[in-house]
Amino acid sequence: MIPFLKYKKVYYIFSVLLVFATIASLLIFGLKFGIDFLGGGILEVDFEKRPENKQILEKLKELNLGEIVIQPAGEQGVIMRLKEVDEGTHQKILSRLGELSKVVEKRFESIGPAIGRELREKTIILVTVSLLALLIYIAVSFSKVSRPISSWQYGIISIFTLAFDVLIPIGLISLLGKFSNVQFNIPIITALLTILGYTINDKVIIFDRVRENLLKNQGQDFATLVNQSLNQTLTRSLSTGFCTLFALFSIFFFGGETLKYFSLVMIVGIVVGTYSSLFMAAPILVSWLNWRQKRG
Repeated sequence: MIPFLKYKKVYYIFSVLLVFATIASLLIFGLKFGIDFLGGGILEVDFEKRPENKQILEKLKELNLGEIVIQPAGEQGVIMRLKEVDEGTHQKILSRLGELSKVVEKRFESIGPAIGRELREKTIILVTVSLLALLIYIAVSFSKVSRPISSWQYGIISIFTLAFDVLIPIGLISLLGKFSNVQFNIPIITALLTILGYTINDKVIIFDRVRENLLKNQGQDFATLVNQSLNQTLTRSLSTGFCTLFALFSIFFFGGETLKYFSLVMIVGIVVGTYSSLFMAAPILVSWLNWRQKRG
């Protein structure tokens, strides 16, 4: 049997370091919000022979488009994100790009700043409601287990570790935004919400096994029961995680540019979520109980 709880202080130190590094990245670099939130235009084109990014920027310099983020798309294509432009400017952009190489427009989308603000507000509301719903669900599900840990404490620990699961991928996007012009947009939000749903399932399964063992072995040491529960669910957690990661790595390498960072956030989120389920959520149960007993 693996002694999961023996090294819980190591898990806590490592987790705190990850959180500090993420917060530092967010404070220093911030998030590079996409046009979904700020408003602007997105143009995807295919070139007969793709020019260098600096050639594209030089060609569009006289149009005063502000900051332009250029990302490769396929072998000969690029995706350009820029400020909101009218149809006349849109056609001028295509004309200038055509001077570099024969170009075919694949899509052009424009989002106004009002829509961007609305999306930001709805995203905050959506995440808040999701976390509250998860807290209520766990508290109700574990209402029959009130000793030695109250049902609401399972919920609090779940929300705490879920915040950790989401925070670390956000820190990664912050770094990628600084060094690779990766933008925080709707696909990233979708990935984060998917991570919430995936990792809460993992935590509930572990907590549910703790609940079963508590009901079967009343009077047994709580730390021993928690460690036993972790060992009983270890194979299931790892096998589910690896199967999901295989699919996500396929999307990352073969799914194209539009799904690349969605899948990357999912990969990081699932790794972090599996780690927090095994090495944070359950050990915190034991640490919280020990703290209460010492305080009492």
